[in-house]
Amino acid sequence: MKKLLRIANNLTVVLVGCLMLAVPPVAALGSQQNPQSGTLGLEATVPGTPPTQAATISIPANGQVFTTIPITVAGLCKTGLLVKIFSNNVFVGSVQCVNNSFSLKVDLFSGRNDLIARVYDTLDQAGPDSNVVSVTFNSAQYAAFGTQLVLSSNYARRGADPGYVLTWPFILSGGVGPYAVSVDWGDGSAADLKSLSFPSVFNMSHTYSQSGIYNIVAKATDSNNTSAYLQVVGVANGKINGSLAPGGTTNNTNPPTILWQPILAAIPLLIAAFWLGQRHELYSIRRTIEATRNEV
Repeated sequence: MKKLLRIANNLTVVLVGCLMLAVPPVAALGSQQNPQSGTLGLEATVPGTPPTQAATISIPANGQVFTTIPITVAGLCKTGLLVKIFSNNVFVGSVQCVNNSFSLKVDLFSGRNDLIARVYDTLDQAGPDSNVVSVTFNSAQYAAFGTQLVLSSNYARRGADPGYVLTWPFILSGGVGPYAVSVDWGDGSAADLKSLSFPSVFNMSHTYSQSGIYNIVAKATDSNNTSAYLQVVGVANGKINGSLAPGGTTNNTNPPTILWQPILAAIPLLIAAFWLGQRHELYSIRRTIEATRNEV
């Protein structure tokens, strides 16, 4: 029994140590601030499965004919995913899916345009393609001026921390110079303007003041007053409260997390240790009583 008592005592010490380790220092001390000097933080991203649910294009209708651009493309999607629109397999615009729907304006190419919507998660993993919607753009306005003006980008979504500069590269082609470009960053600030003499790759920069997901709208106009349009998604990194809507939301700190699993696993061991201690105590009392009777 003495051996059992020692085992029970050792179990009690180990379990108390486990319980102390299970509660994070922040939860125990309360006023402790992080990060601290002398500490090391690690961060990793574990890829998950790509999106499995495709978006659906509801607007425009299949077979529609347009004579002006941009047009509105809208439909259904899974909230939180990025929706990229492609025309003839060329990227023409992007928007964040909010409240299980999306809507944005895109330019069309002259002639037939096969439109699809493709969803992407935060790791830029693509989901399945939507239904194909075929529409036609009769570009009579460009026939008199030559080539169509096109505004594009290699990026559908880019991000930066609030207070840091977000730089976005755009590609301007076609049309007749000089060109005027405006970029609305979606946060209520005044649009940035730029003048270009020739078609080129150019950068536009902006600094967001608070975390959020923003619709960025870029427009270009050439000397013949023909225009091009591109909508993309800007991200100011950080915790976002509520729905993912343009306009930005503030950061929110997470409360400390207590690891309950070790505590729950330790409860049966604590009960066993208490039971063994009681058994040993009763055995010792019984032995003392028997020894006293023998002496009498």
